Amino acid sequence: MSKFKENVGELFENWNTIPNWLCFLRIALIPIFSVLFIKEHYIIAFVLMIIAAVTDLLDGKIARKYNMVSNLGKILDPIADKLSQVAIVIILIFKFWSFEGILKYLLFLFIAKELIMVIAGAVLLAKGMRPVAAEMWGKVATTVFYIFMIAIIAIGPNGALVGVWFFKALPTPVVYVMVIISVILAFVSLFGYAPGFIRQIKENKNKN
Repeated sequence: MSKFKENVGELFENWNTIPNWLCFLRIALIPIFSVLFIKEHYIIAFVLMIIAAVTDLLDGKIARKYNMVSNLGKILDPIADKLSQVAIVIILIFKFWSFEGILKYLLFLFIAKELIMVIAGAVLLAKGMRPVAAEMWGKVATTVFYIFMIAIIAIGPNGALVGVWFFKALPTPVVYVMVIISVILAFVSLFGYAPGFIRQIKENKNKN
C-alpha cells in the first residue's frame, strides 16, 4: 500500500501544465456533449465533440514541444481518451442507429477493450507501478476512431445531420468498413500495450 501511495503522490508532481488542463477540459466536455445529443442539440454537441477531439491531438504535441510532459499527463490522456470513446460508442448504440447483426457487437468490443485497459492500469497502480503511456498505434487508433465515429453519428444511417443542409447518409457497407477498421486498430493498439504491461509485471515480480 505504501508503494501505491508513493506512486500516486508522484503522479501529481508538476501536474499544473497546459496539456493536463486540456485533458481536464476534454473530460469535462464528455457529459456536456452527451446530454446535448440526448436533447437533440446536435450542432452544438458536434462542435464540442470536435473540440474534445482537437484537444486530444494537441495536448501530446504541446507537452513534447514545450517540455511539459508529466507523470499525471501520461495517465490522464489515455483516461480522457477512454471516457470519450465509451461515451461516443454509447451514443451510437442507443441514440442514432438501430444497429443490426454483427455491427452492434463490434461496437461493444470497443467498450470491452477499454475495460481491459482500465483493469490493466488499475493492476499496475495497485502494484506501485505506472500504466504504460500511449503508444503510436494508440494515437493512430484514437484519431481514426474520432474521425469515423463522429462521421457515423453525423451522417450514418439515421445520422443526426442526415437531411440537414446538404448532408446525405453514408451507405451501410461504408459504415461497416469504418467500424471494422476502427475495431481492428483498437485491438492492434491494445496488443501494442501488452509487451510493456508484461515487462512491468515481470520486473516488479523480480524485485519482490
